[in-house]
Amino acid sequence: MSAQQTDSKAFRNALGQFATGVTVITTVDAEGNKIGMTANSFSSVSLDPMLVLWSIAKTSKSFAAFTEARHFAIHILSAEQKALSGQFASNCEDRFCNVPHRIGLGGVPVLEDYSAVFECEMESRYEGGDHIIIVGRVLEFDNRGKAPLVFHAGRYADLDLPVAV
Repeated sequence: MSAQQTDSKAFRNALGQFATGVTVITTVDAEGNKIGMTANSFSSVSLDPMLVLWSIAKTSKSFAAFTEARHFAIHILSAEQKALSGQFASNCEDRFCNVPHRIGLGGVPVLEDYSAVFECEMESRYEGGDHIIIVGRVLEFDNRGKAPLVFHAGRYADLDLPVAV
């Protein structure tokens, strides 16, 4: 293995060559506080049953809330939502400030604006190195068919593709 192959920064840069969508994941903690974070580690798992996954770093401030949560929502952001992505990735005290939302399944905040949303129940959790992989069973979903917010090589990227619903 070359030095580059064992360098975590080089590994992260290589992973960055895979373009991903950007999501905001929301839940409530044990005290009922709204919790939300930006993530790009989202993927489909199964159509029957409907399962999706995402992963959270063990060092995340929201780690306990998400790994103990019974329900969570995954919002696929639209191309116009770069600022919202930044707000939920920031260290601000109230990430939900000025963000319209409703209360969904399990008391979880569901953002009013998105390209698609999946309201999930915790299906399982798996060890994944410095992350925990969270699998959710999709109980409800909505697809508005907006162009997605895309992240590539450490920055937002634009897609010039037709969007199908």
